[in-house]
Amino acid sequence: MCGITGFVRADKGQVAGTADLIGRMCQAIVHRGPDDHGVMIKNGAVLGMRRLSIIDLAGGHQPISGEDGSVTIVYNGEVYNFRELHALLKSHGHTFQTHSDTEAIVHAYEEFGPACVDHLRGMFAFAIWDDRNQKLFIARDRAGKKPLYYTVTDRGTFVFGSELKSLLVHPEVKRNINLEAVDAYLTLGYVPDPQCIFRDIYKLPPGHHLTFSDNRVVIQKYWDFDFSPDPSMTTEDCVSGLRELLDEAVRLRLVSDVPLGAFLSGGIDSSTVVGLMARHMGQPVKTFSIGFHEDSYNELKYARLTAQKFGTDHHEFFVTPDICDVVDDLVQQLDEPFADPSSIPTYMVSKLAREHVKVVLSGDGGDELFAGYTRYVIDRKRRGFSLLPSVIREGIMQPLSAKLPHGTLGRNYLHNVALDPIHRYLDSVSVFSGLNRQLLYTDDFKKQLGTDGGSLAEFRAYAAQVKTGDPLDQLLFIDSKTYLPGDILTKVDRMSMAVSLEARVPLLDHKLIEFVMRIPSSMKMAGTETKYIFKKAVEDLVPQEILNRPKQGFGMPIEQWINEQLKDRIRDTLHGFRARQRDYVNSDYVNLLLEEHERGRRNHSYALWGLFMLELWHRTFVDQPSNELSYSDAALAVS
Repeated sequence: MCGITGFVRADKGQVAGTADLIGRMCQAIVHRGPDDHGVMIKNGAVLGMRRLSIIDLAGGHQPISGEDGSVTIVYNGEVYNFRELHALLKSHGHTFQTHSDTEAIVHAYEEFGPACVDHLRGMFAFAIWDDRNQKLFIARDRAGKKPLYYTVTDRGTFVFGSELKSLLVHPEVKRNINLEAVDAYLTLGYVPDPQCIFRDIYKLPPGHHLTFSDNRVVIQKYWDFDFSPDPSMTTEDCVSGLRELLDEAVRLRLVSDVPLGAFLSGGIDSSTVVGLMARHMGQPVKTFSIGFHEDSYNELKYARLTAQKFGTDHHEFFVTPDICDVVDDLVQQLDEPFADPSSIPTYMVSKLAREHVKVVLSGDGGDELFAGYTRYVIDRKRRGFSLLPSVIREGIMQPLSAKLPHGTLGRNYLHNVALDPIHRYLDSVSVFSGLNRQLLYTDDFKKQLGTDGGSLAEFRAYAAQVKTGDPLDQLLFIDSKTYLPGDILTKVDRMSMAVSLEARVPLLDHKLIEFVMRIPSSMKMAGTETKYIFKKAVEDLVPQEILNRPKQGFGMPIEQWINEQLKDRIRDTLHGFRARQRDYVNSDYVNLLLEEHERGRRNHSYALWGLFMLELWHRTFVDQPSNELSYSDAALAVS
C-alpha cells in the first residue's frame, strides 16, 4: 500500500527544481507510505511514491521497471492474484527481479497494454510511464477502493496523485472553487466522482483507465456493475455460490508479509469477514472495535459476541467527546469537504488497529451489494405515491410543502412523496433536500449555479443505465457509483491511511460482485427484509443475535456533541466573517438550524456538521497563503 504522485510536462527538457518538487509532492502524502520512497525523472515524466511495505518487504522498492527499462510504474494497492500473474507472464517470456505484485503489473502492461487491468484482482491505483511511446497510463480499480486525482494545467502539464494535497503542492495547480461540487457536497455530504471541489481537477472514476499522450487525455471504462439477473438461479444456487466466493475473497486477502487483523463493528458484514478469517488463520484473528458510552450508539456487545464465538484477540476503544479535538487534522486528511461524522470513529479504530497490525480487513460494501440500507425499505414503502397523477403530486402536494413554514410536522415528508422515484430517493439521502437548499442558498449562489440539474441529473443518468429497469437495481447502481466510492471507501481509505494502515475490502472482490449482479433483486430484499440472500448464505457462520438484529449504521452521538462540546465552536465558525464572505449560505437560515437543534425541536446534526466541515475545509485548503500546506503530525502520529 502506497501513495503515488507525479506529473508529465508538455516540454521534455530538464527543468531545475524538478527533484525538489516531486520530493515535496511525495512528502505531502508521507502518511500513506512511511517505510520507503522512490522517484523517476525521465524525458519530462516524473513519478514519485511513498511506500507502506506489505508484500516482498526487501524487494518491492518502487518505481519498478520492465526488462528494458522503458516501462516504469508507481503503484498503490494490492493485487491478490500476483503469483498466478507471475507464472502466466513468465510463460510469455518475462523475467522477474522481485516477488512483488508491483512488478507483475509492469510486465502485464508490457504484454497486454491497457488490457492489463482485466488481469488484476484486487485494489489499485497506478501510473505507468511508457517512455518508448511517450505515454502515461493511469488506472483505478473497479469499485474505487483506491483514490486517484488528476488535472491538466494551463501550461499543459498533466499532474496526478493519490490525494488532492499532493497535486496542490505543484505550482501550476490552481485552487479555483468548483461551485457545482459545492452544491453536490451540500446535497450528498461528499463530492461524487469524477468531480472535485476544485475546478479542472478530477477523480479518475472507478473501473476506468486514462492515457495522456501528445498533450491529450483519453479516458476509457473497462468495467462496471452490470445488473444481469439470472431468473433460473435458485436460492440454493445463490447460497452455495456466495459461500464459495465469500470464502475465496477473504482467503486471498490474507496474503501478507506483516501482521493483519480486522475491523469488527458487530454487524453482519464484519462478523462474516472475521468468521471466514478464523477458518484460514492458524492463530486468533486480531479484531478491533469502537464503542461509545452512550448506550444507543454502543455496538460493542454485538462485536463481543462475534469475538467470543471465533476466539479472536479482541481490542476495544471508547470514543469520548474530547475526540472532537482531532477534527482539524481529519479535515486535512480528507482533502475535500466530507460531511460523514463517522470518519471520527473510523479514524480512531484505525489508530487502535495500527498499534497492533499493519493490515486490516473490513466489511464495507455489503450494504450496496445486498441491499442492506433501511433507505431501500423506505423507498419501497413510498413507491405507491408514484401512482398518484402528476397533477396531484406536482400541482398540489409540492406547492403546498413549499409554502409550509420550516419545521412544520410533515412538511419534508409531503415534499418527498410528491417527487418522482429517482428524485424521491435523492431527496431521501440528501444532507439538505431540494426544498431546504432553496432556503439555505443565497440568491447569488443560486444564480451562479444555474439550472443544470446537478446531482438529480446524475442520479437519473445512472438509473437509466440499468437494463433491468428494476427500481431496487437502479438504487443499488446509483449507490455503487456515488455513495460507495464517494463516502464509504473514501472514509475507509483516508482514515486508515492517515495512520499508515492498509484496509482490505473482501466483499468488493470483483468476482464476488459479478456473481451478485446475477442474483435477482427479489432475493436481495425479500419484501422489507434487507440482505435476505446474504443472511441465508452466512446463517451457519454468524451468531443468530447479529443476523436478526435491526440494521444500525456506524452511528455516533453527534447530536449531543454539537449541543455540548462543540456548541460554541460551531456557532463561532458558522457565523464568522470568513464563512459569511463565502456567500454560499443564508446566515439567517443557518441560525434557524442552530436554534432548532439547540432547543431540541429538530435534529439537524448532519446538516450542521456538513456546514461546519465545509467551512473548516475552506480555512485549511483555500485560505492558505501559498501552495505549501502545513501538515500537523501531532494528532496523526503513527506508532
